[in-house]
Amino acid sequence: MTIRVLIIDDSATMRAVLAARLSGNPDIQVIGLACNAAEGRQLIKELEPDVVTLDIEMPGMNGLDFLDKIMTLRPMPVIIVSGLTQNGSDATARALALGAVDCYCKTDYAGSAMQDGGKLAGMVRQAAQIKPRRRAAEVQQMAAPVRAASAGRGLGTTKLIAIGSSTGGVEALQVLLRNFPEDCPPAMIVQHVDARFAPAIARTLNQVSPATVVLAEPDMPLKRGHVYLAPGDDRHLMVGGVGHLHAKLRPGEPISGHRPSVDALFMSVAQRLGADAIGILLTGMGADGAKGLLAMSQAGALTIAQDEASCTVFGMPRVAISLGAAQVVAPIGRIAHHAFG
Repeated sequence: MTIRVLIIDDSATMRAVLAARLSGNPDIQVIGLACNAAEGRQLIKELEPDVVTLDIEMPGMNGLDFLDKIMTLRPMPVIIVSGLTQNGSDATARALALGAVDCYCKTDYAGSAMQDGGKLAGMVRQAAQIKPRRRAAEVQQMAAPVRAASAGRGLGTTKLIAIGSSTGGVEALQVLLRNFPEDCPPAMIVQHVDARFAPAIARTLNQVSPATVVLAEPDMPLKRGHVYLAPGDDRHLMVGGVGHLHAKLRPGEPISGHRPSVDALFMSVAQRLGADAIGILLTGMGADGAKGLLAMSQAGALTIAQDEASCTVFGMPRVAISLGAAQVVAPIGRIAHHAFG
């Protein structure tokens, strides 16, 4: 089956470069090129593409506003094409929170117009497998915010919350963390994302979370009321220490196909903390985190998986559920309620 792609970018050069990088693939067809949001909107109606690549910085309606309309009115897989300035990175993080499925750097393999090592084509193939769900903003209406006075398990004996996510994860994390209490136990997150965008994602999540969201650093002490996001580079994020917990960032081979790996985090939590932890596995493609969540469950931890209806991709949670790893399966807007009571 041929994947039909629409490219929206105000730069004629970039439209040509992106088209060249996709057109050499027999399973991908570039069906249209648009120079702004208005033209893009019209071509979406006329051509009904399978995947859209979208520039963020465009004249008239910018890419973020246009993405917001797409994901509200006509959800479809969108890959954001972004620069690596801080403004570009922040905008990309916001786009992922709005429901974009991936981000592609304009500077990747800039020396070759025709080739990028197949990176963009791979993103398009993955995006084509996704059926976008309703927007997180709609899910939030079902959420039950947890107050600091809650006496649930997550505010009592729990010493750590471990969270894993991949495709669609930034959007899901935004909903989840919005419902965390300000004095939550320390939480650690492995989100599969390009390391270049991880700092911006931490800043974006921190804007909506009552708890403080920061990028994890080597041997950083884990404190209540703080959430630690993996940097996304070639290091696994794990928990270290016994009485005084700290973040461990260690190099190593990919685990379950990823580095950092959700399984690496969950396994370390199962070994260190046993029943004194909560594991949460969110939307994502593949199986990373499923075995680790099972290990946490067998060690006595409370384990929660996001349900299919609220997932962008019901891959990682589905595998975990099939293994019997998830004690609770819940929509994203209710996960904090199950964790904190």
